[in-house]
Amino acid sequence: MFKSIEGQRVPQATFKTRRDHEWVDLSTDDVFAGKTVIVFSLPGAFTPTCSSSHVPRYNQLQPYFQANGVDEIICMSVNDAFVMDEWARSQNADRVTFLPDGNGEFTDGMGLLVGKEDLGFGKRSWRYSMLVRDGIVEKMFIEPEQPGDPFEVSDADTMLSYIDPEAQRPRDVTVFSRPGCPFCVRAKGMLRDAGFEFEELVLNRDYTDRTLRAVADATTYPQVFIDGKLIGGSDDLEAWLAAAEQKAA
Repeated sequence: MFKSIEGQRVPQATFKTRRDHEWVDLSTDDVFAGKTVIVFSLPGAFTPTCSSSHVPRYNQLQPYFQANGVDEIICMSVNDAFVMDEWARSQNADRVTFLPDGNGEFTDGMGLLVGKEDLGFGKRSWRYSMLVRDGIVEKMFIEPEQPGDPFEVSDADTMLSYIDPEAQRPRDVTVFSRPGCPFCVRAKGMLRDAGFEFEELVLNRDYTDRTLRAVADATTYPQVFIDGKLIGGSDDLEAWLAAAEQKAA
């Protein structure tokens, strides 16, 4: 059974990283000393759960962690620096530091290096997350020892709930837009003014009109979705924002 090392110091290791096409060795102290750090470790770069859920949510919630005194969020995996750097670029996760534990030295010291030979992975990290203050582990969330790759407790929301039980979550906002559309520009401006981060999907680059009809039963632009609900066009968004502001007052 995996053991938590809460209250203990993180293991000493050397991380082989790349910076400006040069090798740079980082020690455990370089990474953790004098800082409050969240680490989430996972079986491998580019793997489905890691890319679709684990990394994006930590990246999204980074401002909320920062507001609670977290200096850095680290994604760690037993992969080499080239793989981790390429994965970081593909994820567009610029709020997360991708740290390679290529030899598994740190992960082994954590007692969480496991054999994934059945998948052709060799030795990899078990999935977990932890909050580290000045090199001391304050809290760990280790996934249950079950077959496969469980993802139940090391997620960003669980960590944020531990750090700040009353923390508000960001709204999930997507804008279906069309190039050259003035109403799309207006809608995006209103969202920015209201402090909403959003993902923009552009017609004929990210989707076609068939997709818009399928998900929104609409043929006009933009179409704004917030927290799984279709809000509609720019006028609909303006009304929704006004109602939300009134409700919050």
